[in-house]
Amino acid sequence: MPHNEGMKNNSLANNQATETFDYNKAFSRNLGYLRPEEQSLISKFCIAIPGMGGVGGHNFHALLRLGFRKFKIADLDQFGVENFNRQFGSSMSAVGRDKVEVLREIALDINPEASIEVFPEGITTDNIESFLVDVDIVVDGLDLYASELRTPLYQRAYERNCYVVSAGPFGMGTSVMVFHPGKMSFTDYFDLEKPGLTKEAQIVRFLVGMSPWMLHTKYVTFPEAVDLIKGRLPSLHCGVYSASAALSATVLKLALNRGEVLFAPRGMQTDFYLNKQKKFWRPWGNRNFIQRFMIKRIMKMFEMKEFY
Repeated sequence: MPHNEGMKNNSLANNQATETFDYNKAFSRNLGYLRPEEQSLISKFCIAIPGMGGVGGHNFHALLRLGFRKFKIADLDQFGVENFNRQFGSSMSAVGRDKVEVLREIALDINPEASIEVFPEGITTDNIESFLVDVDIVVDGLDLYASELRTPLYQRAYERNCYVVSAGPFGMGTSVMVFHPGKMSFTDYFDLEKPGLTKEAQIVRFLVGMSPWMLHTKYVTFPEAVDLIKGRLPSLHCGVYSASAALSATVLKLALNRGEVLFAPRGMQTDFYLNKQKKFWRPWGNRNFIQRFMIKRIMKMFEMKEFY
C-alpha cells in the first residue's frame, strides 16, 4: 500500500473514532426545506410500518433519512437471495436473518438515538392493538397477498385516528393514496366488507383501487411470467424507490401539516417509463361504476371467481 494511502486510511479511521452522533448536525442539510422547529417536530412522530419487504424497508429508510426516529416495524420473514433485486437491507450477510433485526441494526447505525420497536412475529390479529399504541401514522408495507391482515389493521388505525399512507410500486413508477381518519376509510374505499369475497377478489380490488389507470400494464413485455393467482407479479427496484420517495414526501407533509395532500377517494399515479402523471378521483371508491367495470374485467381475464 502506498504511504500516502495508508495515511489517508488512518485519518479516516481517526475521524470515525472521534466523531460522535449529533441529531441536529446529521439532518442539518434538511434545513431550508424544513425550519429547525419542524425538524424537531418530526423527530417526535411515531411511524408504524407493517412489512419490511419490497417497499416497507425502503419506506423505513427514507423516513429515517428525513429525521423521523420513532418507529414500530413488523415482519416475520427472513432475507433470501430472491429479495436482492429490490429489498433494502438484502445482502449475502443478511441471508437467513430476520428482516426486522437487520433493518433495526442498519437504522441504529444511521441514527443511534432512534427508538425502534420490532415485531418479529409480523402483524397478527392478536397484536394489532399493541402495534398501533401511540402511533401517529401507519405506512403500508404489507405484502399484496396479506389481505386478511391489511383490512383489520387499517380499519383499526382509522378508528384510532391514525393516518394510513399507501404507495405501491407499479412498474417503473408508483401510485399513492392517503386515508384520513375523518374522511373515507381504507375499507370503504376498497369495498372489502362484502361477505364471501374470495382472497383473489380482495387482491384485485386493492390493485384496481390503488391504480385505476393501470399505466404500468402498457409495457408488460413477458406476460408468461405474470400469474396473479399464484402470486407471481413482477417488481422493479425503480418502482420501489419511486414508492418510497412519494410516500416519505407525503408523510412529511402530514407531519408538518403543510402542503397539499390528496385524501381518498383521490390519489395520484406517476410512471417514469411513460413520462406520465395522472391524478384520479373515484367517488364511492371501488363502488364507482368505472371501478366495478375494471374489477370485473380483471376477474374475467384471470378466470377468477369473485365470491365463494
